[in-house]
Order: sequence, then structure tokens, then C-alpha cells
Amino acid sequence: MDKTDKNSAAYDIVLQVAMVLVMVFSYLFMHDVPKKLWAKLRLQNRADIQAKRHFVEGAQLLARAQSSKSRALAKEAQAQAQRAISLDPRDAAPYILKALALDLQGLRSAALDSLDESLSPLAAKSLSDSERGDALLKRAELRLGTSQRGRVDSALADLEESVKLSPGNAKAFFALGECYERKKMNDDALKAYQQALELEPQLPAAQQALNRLDSSPKNN
Repeated sequence: MDKTDKNSAAYDIVLQVAMVLVMVFSYLFMHDVPKKLWAKLRLQNRADIQAKRHFVEGAQLLARAQSSKSRALAKEAQAQAQRAISLDPRDAAPYILKALALDLQGLRSAALDSLDESLSPLAAKSLSDSERGDALLKRAELRLGTSQRGRVDSALADLEESVKLSPGNAKAFFALGECYERKKMNDDALKAYQQALELEPQLPAAQQALNRLDSSPKNN
């Protein structure tokens, strides 16, 4: 094949590709696909903005509820969180907000369910490592406060993951120490309490726990 034939073949290929592209774009415009896609994107952006607005309002209500111990405000915060969830179910933050509002109302089982949703594969992607660590800590605290069987083991698993994701969280290490202590794993409990104190020297509960373990018969 000489140079002229090669150029002719290349031109034919380019022409065919161009024709296919023209047909594709003609089909898209005939069926209003770009317009529909743009409308869908605008609708999604609008939903995201509305979801964030509901979340912010809910967070403000929760802060007021926590300072005043008002269940009525906590219920309003829960409602705002639910509205945000309905608009953007892939965002973990409203689930966590809802869980905190439910916990303030004394509805721990429902709060646990909401935290489970926040840590599900669908929503957890929206959380940073430290945020996921905080959510795991809160779930562990709720589990320890319920009467569910196996709550210590499940809380322990959450806390071990929490301190890996958020190694600077003294409260997570303290809660981990409490779990180890409940399971009679005193050596591990001591290490967790010591780490909590290293991170937050003014944490009296951790110091008291260390003193208690140091004075126990098994550690003397």
C-alpha cells in the first residue's frame, strides 16, 4: 500500500468516526438527553443544598437541646436530620445527628440503628477517618449503655477500630480501657488508660482507673 492509499484509508476512518458522532449527538438532542441531564444535575445540586440547610438547622437545634436538656428541641433536631436524610441518603452526617437527637430523647435502640446507617457502606464513604472513629466511639458508648447481649464484645470491636482511625482521641482510649477491664483484660486496660492520659493528662477518670487497677490484688 503506497502513501496515497494509506492517507485515503485514514481519511475514510476519520470520516466514519465523524459520521457516528454526528448520529449519536443527533439522537441525544432528538430525545432531549442533554436538557434532561442538565435538569437532573440542577435538581441534585438543589437537593444537596436543601439537605445541608436541614442538617445545619438540626445541628443548631441539637446544640440548644443539649444545653437546655430539652427533649422537644431534640425531637425537632431529629426531624431536621430526617429531612436531610431523605434528600441525601448517602451522607453519613445527618444519620449521626439523628442518632445524637434520639439518644438525648432516651431512645438508644433507635439511636443505634441510625449510627448503624451512618457506618453502612453507602454512607460511610462520606466520612473522614477521624469522623468514622468518632461515630464508632459513640456507637460503642450506646452499646455499653444498653442491655443487649454481647454488647461488650461488639463495643470492644468498635473501639479497637476507633483508636486506629482516630489515634489522638483520648476518650476512645479511655472507653477501650473500660471494655478491657470489663473483660478482665487488665494488662490491655492499663495500656489503654495510660494512652488516654498521655493524650489528655487532665483526664481524672483515666487516672482513677489506673490507680484502681494498680491497687487491685492481681496487679500487686
